[in-house]
Amino acid sequence: MESGNNKPSESNNLSHEGLLQIFRESGALLEGHFLLTSGKHSAQYMQCAQVLQYPHPAAQLGQQLAQAWQGKGVQTVIGPAMGGVLVAHEVGKALGARALFTERENGIMRLRRSFQLASGERVLVVEDVITTGGSVKEVLGVVHEYGAVPLGVGVLVDRSGGRVDFGIPLSSLLRLEIASYAPEDCPLCQQGLPWMKPGSRVQNP
Repeated sequence: MESGNNKPSESNNLSHEGLLQIFRESGALLEGHFLLTSGKHSAQYMQCAQVLQYPHPAAQLGQQLAQAWQGKGVQTVIGPAMGGVLVAHEVGKALGARALFTERENGIMRLRRSFQLASGERVLVVEDVITTGGSVKEVLGVVHEYGAVPLGVGVLVDRSGGRVDFGIPLSSLLRLEIASYAPEDCPLCQQGLPWMKPGSRVQNP
């Protein structure tokens, strides 16, 4: 996929099919047998880093996601490392807001690198993909710890099937129904197909 020479325009919104095309052309939609961060298995995986590596499409996705939050008083956009880092940057740029990211330290999600949130600060939490919403919930926990106010959640791809409720508004660019299975119920495991964990070298023999 080529990054192109034209800067994205806020008025040039991509349709559902146009968004899917960007992900397909970049190789972001993978096929195989995958171990997800949630611990579940799936035959498909959205590797958004494959599209976010191209600055102009990344900016266009960020601008389009940000539009649902224009005029809402967002002061800071925050996402979990690694998937939410570039999303937070692009959405923050589109909203004229600060962009932060959280990291896990000894297994606990927290702000590092001297990042701070102020009490009452109006925050938008973003992520590239949600399935169970676990990482987003951890980030929301961090936001609450600082006494900041989470206004909502914005994601590029929602593959939760509508089963995730953060208790605040959720916006997404794409909603995809991608089946996932508990390891003991995974038909791919039953076929003896090896799995891999995207974004790492971890795989079963």
